[in-house]
Amino acid sequence: MPEISLSCACGKIIGFTKNVNAQSGNRIVCCCIDCQKFAIFLQQENQVLDQYNGTDIFQMPISYVKITEGNEHIACVKFSQKGLHRWYAKCCNTPIGNTLGHKAPFIGVIHNFMNNQATRDSDLGASLGIAHWQSAKISVPEEHKMSLFKISMRVLGKLIMWKIRGLEQPSVFFNPDGSTVSKPEVLKNKKREG
Repeated sequence: MPEISLSCACGKIIGFTKNVNAQSGNRIVCCCIDCQKFAIFLQQENQVLDQYNGTDIFQMPISYVKITEGNEHIACVKFSQKGLHRWYAKCCNTPIGNTLGHKAPFIGVIHNFMNNQATRDSDLGASLGIAHWQSAKISVPEEHKMSLFKISMRVLGKLIMWKIRGLEQPSVFFNPDGSTVSKPEVLKNKKREG
């Protein structure tokens, strides 16, 4: 399975993934409001969002992400106390990925952090579809729409399998005691509006 190099735009955070392919994870485009707000918060809309205002994400076990340099530049933001942890490079505002919590063996790595633009389809397979298409900027063709039920069931199946295999550790985002490596900033509504 391919090993994909990872880095932020300025190169201060460097790493790699292991054991990833179309069967080992889920590649989706997410148009949810919070994914859009994350790109706006980082002032990276033009680099992150596609024509639908969607973000290309690859969901995989969190333990498959390895950071070899620049851990001190990893930062985290949340849009609510119970919301996803949204990780980014504070050195250059490159989005890294989204996680649930320290017990969940899951990260949705954002395309900007993966150095495989030219080989993305062959490395990870084509996108399974567009989730949260109701929040897209323009109308999404029927054949690209992915139901919330379908993606939820697919993610749940992977999460159970990954949890059984103990793939929540080691994690570069959560310490063994469950605390985050960077204290999440919980954004107030005003700040979220961009």
